[in-house]
Amino acid sequence: MSKLRLSFHALALVICTLVFTSMAQAQATRTWVSGVGDDVNPCSRTAPCKTFAGAISKTAAGGEIDALDPGGFGAVTLTKSIVIDGTEGAGFGSILASATNGVNVNDSATATPGTIVVALRNLSINGAGTTLGINGVNFISGKSVSVEDCVIMNFSNAGINVNFTNASVSPQLNVRDTIIRSITGDGIRATTTGAGQTASVSVERSSFVKNGNGLHLLAGGRAVAVNSLFTYHTGSAVVFEGGAECIIADNTMHSNVNGIAAVSGQARISNNNIVRNTGSGVALTGGTVSSFGDNKIVENGTNVSGGALGGSTKS
Repeated sequence: MSKLRLSFHALALVICTLVFTSMAQAQATRTWVSGVGDDVNPCSRTAPCKTFAGAISKTAAGGEIDALDPGGFGAVTLTKSIVIDGTEGAGFGSILASATNGVNVNDSATATPGTIVVALRNLSINGAGTTLGINGVNFISGKSVSVEDCVIMNFSNAGINVNFTNASVSPQLNVRDTIIRSITGDGIRATTTGAGQTASVSVERSSFVKNGNGLHLLAGGRAVAVNSLFTYHTGSAVVFEGGAECIIADNTMHSNVNGIAAVSGQARISNNNIVRNTGSGVALTGGTVSSFGDNKIVENGTNVSGGALGGSTKS
């Protein structure tokens, strides 16, 4: 009987080892999707998956999903650190997200919330449809999200929405070489509700075109925006309220209603071209704007309204 028990234990150990080995092998560091793939595949280069959602479970934390060829790879929710790359040169990866979010970043239900690091590269995220998508990228729990060389368009709330309620985490959003256009609400919207919590946003070499507002910072928002274009917004290129803070340098803001709308909080501006906005170049309704004296604020409906700029000014 003892020998039989021992044999069963040994067999159980072998089975467990094989199961865990199989699970480990099922998650690759790099997986692939293709317009002609299938989600029952292992997501290898020779047997790619069809969707980003299908590839997630087969990609190890910290790994990468790449597109082999152009295709629509579907909306996706990310709960672990990962890179999704549309793979410039092989084909531009597309996400169509009518009536939903294009990419959800949310690790709140994991054992270590507020820790994942996500990068999105070379993607077209499009909310077009009978009902517009909600947010192109919806970042509500994690450590950081980087959006690089992407096009985000046709959403009702925000191109990128950062909305944190976890008071123990201060998220980071980094946007570079990206176009955000035709958003009914805000190109980027950032806020937190935790006391002392900060949603940090950096924007570099990006274009905001025909949105409600370009960059909208609310309570807890803090941003640096440089070398970017803000144009044809039905609201403001940059608006900050709720005590938000921002540094705005080397940007062009033209043909919006307002260039900068200061509702509550503080902005520091340097070397910006704020030109031909139909309302105000800088609208001061409660916030403060300090200039380094090298901005071109000209040919607006009103160049500066509601008060005066702080610091040294040069129009």
